[in-house]
This record gives sequence, structure tokens and C-alpha cells, in this order.
Amino acid sequence: MKILVTNDDGIQAEGIRLLAEWAKKLGDVTVCAPKTQQSAKSHAITVHNPIEIREVRLMDGVEAYAVDSTPVDCVRYATLGLNRKYDLILSGVNNGFNIGEDILYSGTVAAIFEAALRDTCGIAFSTEWENFEPARAHIDEVYEYFMHNELFAYNKIYNVNFPSAKYKGIQLCRQGGAYFTDEFVKTADGLFDQQGYSVYEYGTNLELDTDATMNGYVSIMPLSVKRDDAQAFEKLKRLNK
Repeated sequence: MKILVTNDDGIQAEGIRLLAEWAKKLGDVTVCAPKTQQSAKSHAITVHNPIEIREVRLMDGVEAYAVDSTPVDCVRYATLGLNRKYDLILSGVNNGFNIGEDILYSGTVAAIFEAALRDTCGIAFSTEWENFEPARAHIDEVYEYFMHNELFAYNKIYNVNFPSAKYKGIQLCRQGGAYFTDEFVKTADGLFDQQGYSVYEYGTNLELDTDATMNGYVSIMPLSVKRDDAQAFEKLKRLNK
């Protein structure tokens, strides 16, 4: 199996080393990841400037490239630039949860959306800030869950979050609501920092990725690149007549 590994925390991040080392037992691994931190870049790509891309030494048995651009550009270079087809694209392990509305901003998750556009199966992995032990402890079990239940037969791409609370199992989920937000804090004349804080209100609806993750479950959510509202269209299409 040919596997592409990427992330948004940068090619030297702890999470991508964890993921690439684990993926080596599944098949032939290529790493193509941002040269520097690219969190919250969503599905951005670079179109007006050249992109620096260099092959680097990351670990034994892994071909690796540092891309001075976004996670999506990493996937695009690994597929379009190298002209390769992968069996599986993995993104992460992200340093911080990607749950609820935060998936809209996540570069980690956007890389998996790009996987779908390349007609390739993909999984985005995230864990609590600076706590990679749940990922190390449960990633084998999560992958076995994917294989045993043939999840890729139902959907190409999934978002996975490892809980920091006492582990209770695996839960299939849909998207929850707001988990994090920001305030603009003035630091100098004309300069502002976005400083984030949690707005999550603890709940027990385990069908939501927010509640499942915060209650000790690995949340697995099927994703879609489609952005149209099918229900609204069905109601409005009469206007086309």
C-alpha cells in the first residue's frame, strides 16, 4: 500500500513523526508536509508565488519533502507534482482537537478534503494540545475499527479525534457545534492578536464529535467535500421552472 502522510503543524512536529512511523507498518510511506507551522490555513493554496519544495531526511525508510506552503499544497505536490497515486492519505497527528466548527479552519482536515478531490481515501487525526499519548495508545485500535467495519466502503474521508479523558471506546459521530473562538486583543497601534478560548458547553450527546471526544471516546466522523445544501435545493428548484 502506498501512503502519503502530511500535517499542518510542520514537518518537524511530533505528531507527524508519530504518524509516519506508525504508517510504515502499513506500507510504503511518503511524507510531504509544510516547512513551517500552517495551522488554521483551511483549504488555502499558493497561486501567485513560486513554492519552495525540498527533499529532506526525516526518518529511515521514508521519502520526505518540506513544502513552504499549506497542507493542501503538500497533498497537491505529492499527487500532481510527483504524479503519484496513493492508496491512503493520512493527516496529523494534529497538536490540538479538530472538532465541531473548528474543522472549517483546520489545515489538518483540509488535507483530507484534498485527498477526496484526488479520489483517495483519507483520515485526519487530532489529539488534545501537547498530549500525544492517547494517539500512540489507540491508533492501532482505530485503524482496526476502520478495516473491520469497512468504513471506506461507505465514505472516502474521515476525521478522527483522540480523547484526553479516560478512554471509553470508539464512537461514530456527526459534527458538533462551537468548541473554540477568539477575541481580538490590541497589542500595539494597529496590531491585534487573536487569542482563543473554549466556548464548549459540556454535553452527553455521543452522536456529536464534540461531546463524544470530551467524554472519553475516539470520535470518528465521515466528511464530505460537498458544500451545497441539498434540502434547500430540493425546496428551491421549483424556481428553475
